[in-house]
Amino acid sequence: MDCEQPIFSVLSGDVKEAGDAAVPSSCGGGGPASPTATTSDTESGIFSGECELCVEHESELDWFCGTEQKLICSHCAIVGSCHGHTVTPLATRVTAVRNQLVDVCEKIQLQALRIEKFIDQTLTVKEQKLQGAASRAREQVLAQVSAAREALEEEEQRLLEEVQREEERVEQCLLTQRAHWNQALANLSQTRSRLVHMLTHTPDAQLATNVQDIAERVEEAEGVGEPCDTDQLNLNPGCSDSKLLRSLWATAVLLGPNAYGSSYLKFDERTVSPLLSLSNDLCTLTFLHKKPRQSPPYDPARFDCWPNVLGSLSMSSGTHSWVVDVGQSGAFKVGVCYASLERKGSGNEARLGYNAQSWVLSHYDGDYSFCHAEKKVPLKVVKTPQRIGLLLDWPSQTLLFYEPDSGAVLYSVTQHFSAPLLPAFAVTDRSITILH
Repeated sequence: MDCEQPIFSVLSGDVKEAGDAAVPSSCGGGGPASPTATTSDTESGIFSGECELCVEHESELDWFCGTEQKLICSHCAIVGSCHGHTVTPLATRVTAVRNQLVDVCEKIQLQALRIEKFIDQTLTVKEQKLQGAASRAREQVLAQVSAAREALEEEEQRLLEEVQREEERVEQCLLTQRAHWNQALANLSQTRSRLVHMLTHTPDAQLATNVQDIAERVEEAEGVGEPCDTDQLNLNPGCSDSKLLRSLWATAVLLGPNAYGSSYLKFDERTVSPLLSLSNDLCTLTFLHKKPRQSPPYDPARFDCWPNVLGSLSMSSGTHSWVVDVGQSGAFKVGVCYASLERKGSGNEARLGYNAQSWVLSHYDGDYSFCHAEKKVPLKVVKTPQRIGLLLDWPSQTLLFYEPDSGAVLYSVTQHFSAPLLPAFAVTDRSITILH
């Protein structure tokens, strides 16, 4: 039997049987000949008791028709309905079926042995390894969380103490200022009272000659000076700044179960500079080395000189993040800006990072920097990022640039944003793509 066959297909009637006999022929004198079975019906186990007879010929059903899969008599095979079919002596058919069943049983037994071996050996070993691997994984999780918790608790304590010290400093400054200006107010009130008394009670002749006394009083009043608000009277926002805490916060926002994402952000087609080409899905921006022969139609929202484009998402609340594939570009800018950013002309008013209305991370000639209001902050990048992520947290007024693959924070800025922000982009080498 073919070992490639399914184990139960061997019972099909289509399987060829050894010893398929030819159709029995008629013999003279004794009527139709019936082949003698090599194995009796009792031995074959097919029949018990009286032998079944053919209904049509009333002869013993001692042959098997492979074409119609039924028992027949010799007359059926010679002159009956099974003439020309493939027929086999019943004993031969029974022997073939028995042999096939033996093969099937052997295969089932071998399959059962393989399953028992798999259960006893493979699964048992896997269970043992599972316990060890799970135990190590738990220990690793607990160790990492413990280290993070310990570092975070220490940082929390340090920051709270720093905030407390800063609060006490400002309170002391306020108390000092309050005492100083209360005293100044009292002196001014006293001086004014003396001058009013002099004005109302001094005779004219004496008042006209009392210039020195009046000058002294006026000098006292002028010496008090004017109150002036200073940064010393405000809490220093840097007292709560922490790279560790900021990094953990950004990681929690970007990778946590409640991560935010601007999945519908695309390039705003109306703002695309003539120096750029926009893909059909509005997600890929390509720099054109040569200006197109025909400029796009005029649009007040379009940048006409700088290779800039804005995003389609306006942000004035909540937390937003998006990722840009910059691996194909050697010169680009990614960041945010006010919607009021100038769109026309080649001045700095429309140049990203060179005015007070835009905040961008810039990459040019191999250098990375943060640019705002014409000021550049060089950035140290260990590995050239293929993707750059941006995170804008409006409640804390924080803009953060990060490297998605490693989670490293490239730069962060806390700024009081006075108007809604739009994602801003520029490219002067190959292309950049917004990823979703």
